[in-house]
Amino acid sequence: MKLVCNKYLLLFLAVIQFITYVQNVKAQSQIQQFDDRVMINLAENRTPAQTEVALFLSRNYMYGDIGVPAALLVGGIIRNDRQMRENSLYVASSTAITYGLTLLIKHLVKRPRPFVQNINIIPVYRAGSTSFPSGHSSTTFSTATALSSAYPKWYVIAPAFLWAGATSYSRMYLGVHYPSDVAAGIALGTGTALLLQPLKR
Repeated sequence: MKLVCNKYLLLFLAVIQFITYVQNVKAQSQIQQFDDRVMINLAENRTPAQTEVALFLSRNYMYGDIGVPAALLVGGIIRNDRQMRENSLYVASSTAITYGLTLLIKHLVKRPRPFVQNINIIPVYRAGSTSFPSGHSSTTFSTATALSSAYPKWYVIAPAFLWAGATSYSRMYLGVHYPSDVAAGIALGTGTALLLQPLKR
């Protein structure tokens, strides 16, 4: 158990180091230039149908983040299944801790939203708060990773990561997060879920 914890602690520290690296080189770096190019390209190629789907995903991601552990808890109570109840705690803890870390990093980094930093990036709507990392990406990937770790079946893994990936993409498509914001969110959420794996049954 101690070896497993140490392994995931190192992974988690690597994620934090990656986040720090991205921020240290963001100013007029190649990453920033790449971010801007991607965002402008996405904005220029939007369609009404794609925009509707992206808005739906972005507005409703919390139903997955909250609904998955809630469903596991209810199922565990109804079936008197201790393993399911403990997996509910694992998924919920992963997502909640990821959310807290995301808020902390946002507060420390204070990266402006893409449309604030570059007037050539036109968003579908103007989100508030700060940009780095993407909270939608971090929590959905934390939920998907924890759920897939607890139930490693293809019919759990595939839809979980399809939902998390589509939600993360929607944040770039809508013009409210850079690709590097999304990548950092994915790394943070995945790393947190893996670090907390000893909680699962």
